[in-house]
Amino acid sequence: MTPAVFCLRLLFPALVLAPLAGCGAPSSPAAPDPAPLAAGNINLIFVVSDDLGYQASGDVNADTANLTAQGLQRALLMAPFLQTSVLGNNNVTAIYALEPMTHLQTANGYPDMAALEAVQQFALINQFTMMSPYPDTGSTTGNSFPINTSYLPGSEPPGVVTPSPSYPCAACQGLDFNDVNSDNEKLLTALVSVKAAGYYVFSAPWETTSSLLASLSALGQSSLQIPSDYHGPNTIYAVSITPSGSASLTTYNSNLKPLSTFPALDPGPVAPSPCQFSTFALSATGPLSNINKNETLYFIRHANAHPSDIFSNGNYVAAGQWRALDLGNAIPSALQGKPQPTDVYSLDPAQVTPDAGLAASGPTSFSHNTLALTAEPYAIAKNLPYSLVSRFLLTDKNGPQEASNYFFQNGQFTNQTILVAWEHTNIPQILTALLADYSSVSTYPALAWDAYDYDSIWTVTLDENGNLTANNSLCEGIDSNQLPATAPQF
Repeated sequence: MTPAVFCLRLLFPALVLAPLAGCGAPSSPAAPDPAPLAAGNINLIFVVSDDLGYQASGDVNADTANLTAQGLQRALLMAPFLQTSVLGNNNVTAIYALEPMTHLQTANGYPDMAALEAVQQFALINQFTMMSPYPDTGSTTGNSFPINTSYLPGSEPPGVVTPSPSYPCAACQGLDFNDVNSDNEKLLTALVSVKAAGYYVFSAPWETTSSLLASLSALGQSSLQIPSDYHGPNTIYAVSITPSGSASLTTYNSNLKPLSTFPALDPGPVAPSPCQFSTFALSATGPLSNINKNETLYFIRHANAHPSDIFSNGNYVAAGQWRALDLGNAIPSALQGKPQPTDVYSLDPAQVTPDAGLAASGPTSFSHNTLALTAEPYAIAKNLPYSLVSRFLLTDKNGPQEASNYFFQNGQFTNQTILVAWEHTNIPQILTALLADYSSVSTYPALAWDAYDYDSIWTVTLDENGNLTANNSLCEGIDSNQLPATAPQF
């Protein structure tokens, strides 16, 4: 960070500070940028995400509390700066982001997705390895790192379903805007006390970041000059603790100047492609009385996440970033002549995807970020409200029925058109549960979503009487085989 330089001019009756330029003295050289952090230390790195309270002008949509195109541009540009200038191109050790449902904004209570998006591109330029459960059958390293965003039991916000005791994941803990039970401080205490060197990245708005930094004083680091004022989302704070226990605070300024337009991709990998998977169509009449009316719902799957059958870390991989960032073009193109979504929904990323695979540390569960992060860029591109489903667990035995009831009953989505990013294995089950609410259903094949299909769009339409039609004739038109294994660069 280059400090401003001032000189004194005596103006009675007060001393006034004025810029040095024109004072008759040569300017001082700019201060050098701080060096990257040392790999042998415990490095606690704080990324300040935007919210409605503290933001760079133009980064947050006041109506949706989500990032604007400019805010997304800043997040994409921050990733290489963080990786190179702060981590020195070393792989990250862990990433923790704000639990979105702990920070609801606007009168409509929209979740804070900005902190998660602020570190997604960064997560995709780091790597994570998963092992085969079978001896001597290898491993898969993906361009993707998991992001921890889950609640500890008893710390979930009001109205949010309690995490399942069958699938505990203390290691998935995210950051709580309300800091219930002082969980944020306990997380920092645990990381410091373990004394494991590495790079631990935290992404949260200034309210949470400033509290985390202040809490370090209580951890025996009272000598740190902790900032008390907000300096914008270009600033990264890093507390580095040496093996001997001494700590220092380094402040990095990325000096980013993001464009206000939506990020542009190299068109080659996302060139429009024909739909590639088999289709179905069905209809049903005679609905129950509580079925919604005049509703159109488009289901999409999460972006590309599994470079092999053994890789699943709760995030999509770098190839999926191409798909996610192109959905603002691909979905409107696929829906030409059809109703366009006016709202976007997905699963609360704080939910856990249990026993997803085998990492070096053993069987591992992760925060379920793939779905929410897939639909996020589309919501940003179209300035649409983005909501998270958090009333029930995806892992519930009757989860498909709960989802069917949520999306298609009791009038919540009557007279609406919505886009829903959901787990592909559950979507056929949701539709099957919905069909049970009709007295007459057309003949249709067994419903399934191909494991290699990231492209299809399943459309469910309820008419003015609640009668149903459904098909998967539409697709995003993005060929997974053409997507690079590395994330797009900005």
